[in-house]
Amino acid sequence: MTFGASPEPRPTKNQRREAAREKARELRVQQKKKDRRNKMMLQGGIVLGIVAVVAVILLIVVNSVRPEGPGPKNMASDGILIGEGLVAVETPALPANAVPIPSQPDETGSVANIRVWVDYLCPYCGDFERTNGPQIQGWLESGAATLETFPIATLVSKSAGTKYSLRAANAAGCVANFSPNDFFAFNSAMFIDQPQENTPALNNTELKQRIKDAGVANTSEINKCIDDEQFKAWVLDATDRALTGPLPNTELPKVKGTPTVLVNGKQYAGSLDDPKEFAAFVQQAMGETYSTATPTPTPAPAG
Repeated sequence: MTFGASPEPRPTKNQRREAAREKARELRVQQKKKDRRNKMMLQGGIVLGIVAVVAVILLIVVNSVRPEGPGPKNMASDGILIGEGLVAVETPALPANAVPIPSQPDETGSVANIRVWVDYLCPYCGDFERTNGPQIQGWLESGAATLETFPIATLVSKSAGTKYSLRAANAAGCVANFSPNDFFAFNSAMFIDQPQENTPALNNTELKQRIKDAGVANTSEINKCIDDEQFKAWVLDATDRALTGPLPNTELPKVKGTPTVLVNGKQYAGSLDDPKEFAAFVQQAMGETYSTATPTPTPAPAG
């Protein structure tokens, strides 16, 4: 007994061959589509990868090359001027790339105008500051002298890659900006147990602790300024200006080394560890500048 419809006739040999060819053609079409999809995905992945790499590079560049900002307040001359009672002369922050405004020297005939260019890693700067700091402080407190300090970074490569000179000069700008009347205390503290050349020197945490220990006010703002390297561009520009000159209020064309110490425009080239010799130079410089003046600063007592 037969159930259902009659079976269909078996395909001929030609029909089977044609069916096989059609199947092969369909497979080729499908493979081509698949290849195109893979190629597009690969190209898209490469493009996305390139975009990601470019984005990372741009981020690094933006973070490492920050746009120049204004210099610190109270350093319009590239230095901070401290007068009677250790009080700083206030000046506005200059815009980036602005020409510094030289400070006006005291011309009363009874005040010594002392200017010092320092690098906080420079051992000779440390010798001068430790030797003469106490007597200069006495002159400032009595009004017998003014002191203008110019922090620069000439020894950036001498701190085992930490760029301490640059960071320390930036910190000086931060203190001048946020706590100018504490600058003398800050400057003195930077030369106590001064780091040696070719060592990592102080990291930012140690730098901030030293500032705190010196009794500087407004440390929260100063600490952020140090971490952000807020005045890094200004330090580099100020250093370049000092090394290329000209230096105002003096015949000295430029800074050739640190410390560079001027009194009434005349360069001190004497001993860095004899306070009496420097005091004598101050008296001589005042006498040459003001022939009728009686110099007030006197040598520090022998220690």
